[in-house]
Amino acid sequence: MAPTPTSDNRPEICFFDLETTVPQRRGQGYSILEFGAILVCPKRLVELHSYSSLVRPDDLSFVSPASVRCNGITREAVVSAPSFSEIADKVHDLLHGRVWAGHNIVRFDCVRIREAFEKIGRAPPEPKGIIDSLALLTQRFGRRAGNMKMATLANYFEIGVQSHRSLDDVRMNLEVVKYCATVLFLESSLPDILTGNPQGSPISQSSDDGKSSPEQPSPNMHTLSSSPTSENVPNLSPAGVGNSEHHPRLSLLTHHIGGANADVSNPVQPDPFNMGLLRNEIKTEALQSDVTMEEKTEQESQDIDIAEGSSSYAGFLALDEVSLTSVNASLVPYYHGTQRIKLLHENDGLQLFCPCLRVRFGVNGKFLNQGGWPRLSFVVDASPSLCEILNACDNAAKTIFEDCRSSSVWKPIVGRNYRYINNPTVRLHIPTVANDNIARYAAEIHQKDSSGTVQKLVFSKFDAAELGNLIRGGIFVDAFFSLDTYDYQQNAGIRLVAKKLVIHSD
Repeated sequence: MAPTPTSDNRPEICFFDLETTVPQRRGQGYSILEFGAILVCPKRLVELHSYSSLVRPDDLSFVSPASVRCNGITREAVVSAPSFSEIADKVHDLLHGRVWAGHNIVRFDCVRIREAFEKIGRAPPEPKGIIDSLALLTQRFGRRAGNMKMATLANYFEIGVQSHRSLDDVRMNLEVVKYCATVLFLESSLPDILTGNPQGSPISQSSDDGKSSPEQPSPNMHTLSSSPTSENVPNLSPAGVGNSEHHPRLSLLTHHIGGANADVSNPVQPDPFNMGLLRNEIKTEALQSDVTMEEKTEQESQDIDIAEGSSSYAGFLALDEVSLTSVNASLVPYYHGTQRIKLLHENDGLQLFCPCLRVRFGVNGKFLNQGGWPRLSFVVDASPSLCEILNACDNAAKTIFEDCRSSSVWKPIVGRNYRYINNPTVRLHIPTVANDNIARYAAEIHQKDSSGTVQKLVFSKFDAAELGNLIRGGIFVDAFFSLDTYDYQQNAGIRLVAKKLVIHSD
């Protein structure tokens, strides 16, 4: 009988997923409604053990209609379920000392697990490593599948519809990783055939005896030309793959094995299907921008000098230049066969210039992007004319959105807080980008003094608190912004993304 693995010798990878409540007010937090996990053999990617359980939250009122819309788990379904403290031993045993894997787990599921254990006064399980397939697939597979949500990836590979139930989503996550790995394996082995490049094919043409014989891939053929965001993958021969009893797909997570300097003549090569080789090297690689996936905006490819106080900034329209009858929305190509909704004015992308917007609430940096940097935004009062334009955009985009049959809830762009009489507001987002772990603001930020002199601000570092001291409630800003659609975590709508801000001094 094989010995039971200790916490220091637990080779299995634990793919897991949580379903939670949706907070209805600030500070409410999340409550776990379901936990699901499977233990996977890292060498063959086969399921060894599975576990799932509904979880009764401490307060059943947290299971709101918005929560039910998200995952279908009702109060009636969990009223007789065990509390988290009752399944904590099992959860801890599954997770502790193993590699954790899942989709967007670094920013969500891992945090919720720690919160749940802290709430019951227990030390949380510790991972041997973490594989976040959202960041990993975005980097290695590229955004050919669109916004990289699990539902979008599943639809791309035609492997079913995401149920938003823990165990089903875990199994779908594993299948998506396998499919992505298969594509990358084929592209690295047969790059010229799959990308349409007729030169330098690693597969030989038919010989005189009418037979064709595969050759080893060239050591230099390891760049995935079909995806600008993909990085090098190992040069692996397909030989022997068909002999595997379970015929597993190549692990996407073994990308570091081999490389351009690998000795392909050496018959002893690392097993490309052995995910266990990652145990000492696993790390989660953060995405480099908050303008990513579901909320990716179109980056400007050129720097344009701005005529201060004018709406002539690269086609940005003043409010009185917008005709409501010319506002429309259209599906446009996005990443590798996917589409997104784009707001148009006549036939051009709609971008607006709004002077003297009064800041209602200053910079909020509470939420983090995939790179771990604060996602910055602030709220301004919206004039009647701006509301008319944005409502027209909302109606046009929502019509197309509903035709696409997304399961997300459309959020109106104009907010109305009835504590303030007739006071509609909108939120402006300040995008950030990061290179070499150094973040900067992607929007130009200027300041105008009382004499009307405008000066561009140069920031020595990314500092949300410093920016918050400049953009405070009660001051005015001139804003140049684009209107970009998003569909993320069951929420969809239009986001206003600042391209340039002119902050009025007091």
